[in-house]
Amino acid sequence: MDIKLSQKEKMLLEDNKQQEELCVTKYENYAKQANDPELKQILNKISDEEQQHYNMIDDLLKGRHPNSSSQETSTQSKSSLDQVSQMKSVSNVSDKVLCTDLLSTEKYISSTYDTGIFESANSVVRQTLQQIQKEEQGHGEQLFNYMHSHGMYKVK
Repeated sequence: MDIKLSQKEKMLLEDNKQQEELCVTKYENYAKQANDPELKQILNKISDEEQQHYNMIDDLLKGRHPNSSSQETSTQSKSSLDQVSQMKSVSNVSDKVLCTDLLSTEKYISSTYDTGIFESANSVVRQTLQQIQKEEQGHGEQLFNYMHSHGMYKVK
């Protein structure tokens, strides 16, 4: 069954598709630049998830139901993060810059989904965007946990 999109839904989805493409590019490039192997692994994993988001939005734009194999973002427990923190010194400054930029990107992209969620008449579009937004928030949490455990983000 094809999905019929309004002009507004198409416009909002095109914007989200562009943002997801940017996210994929950033995560791929930053994974190559990261110094810490743990960070490289996190960034590569998130890059794959961002590619899935891009594909889901592309499916919607083509009128197809997206393959919404939910990728519940797994986060490390606080105790394991504390252990990692004790075993490693504060990470390289360049890794902090990468993480800070990516965390800002996740905050922004997550907020852009609000408009699409509230302004889409199609329930399939809304549900897909809600799923993607939840996963984006999970990416932000992974980045925050990594930064916090490596002394890059101090909670006051």
